[in-house]
Amino acid sequence: MGMSGKKDLDKSTLYEAVKTLVESPNKHIHLNQQKLFTLFSIAFQYILFRSTKNPGHYIIRIEDSMLAEKLARKAKDETTRKFMGRLIVPRRLAYGNSTFHMDYFPLATWGVTKDLPKEKIQGAIIVKNTSHNPLIDESDFRHITEDEQAIQLFGKNYYLNSLMGIAPTTITIAFDEEFEGLEKILFDFIEEKSERLVDGVTMNDDIQFDD
Repeated sequence: MGMSGKKDLDKSTLYEAVKTLVESPNKHIHLNQQKLFTLFSIAFQYILFRSTKNPGHYIIRIEDSMLAEKLARKAKDETTRKFMGRLIVPRRLAYGNSTFHMDYFPLATWGVTKDLPKEKIQGAIIVKNTSHNPLIDESDFRHITEDEQAIQLFGKNYYLNSLMGIAPTTITIAFDEEFEGLEKILFDFIEEKSERLVDGVTMNDDIQFDD
């Protein structure tokens, strides 16, 4: 079964991609290509690097715990997989002089992150699943009032907008979405899958995952 490392990103490709993010003048970045696990590795390595230069709190906000576990298994470099594997259960992990925190889109999971001193937050990654599921599960009444409040406060992308005001840099990974105030960065080593395949057959977008 141990195939996860098989198609890892080439180290120099990963390095160049991270360098692109480091050198970008844009503070709030949107990665919207189809390779979710590849993009997560790049974003995570960038945030890890940033945490050594700008110590403080870093927030990893993932749509739900299932997606978090998938990222821990399938990210495209070993460091990211290991770090995520260790972060998932305590949802807080010290790294050098920085601390990484993980929460999910529903407001009820923001217990730790909402009380962090704002001036010490140095960056965030936001990861949206590739499917367009409604965020709020109707059966989970506990979340509904809180999440509806958040939507009223920050708008429908509250899981992102609530961080943009406080984190000096954010990287949002979301395929096929548009966000106000984010700059898109495209990596040319990621092939854009053409929507149209053979003889005018169009693919629906259920093919975004790497493998």
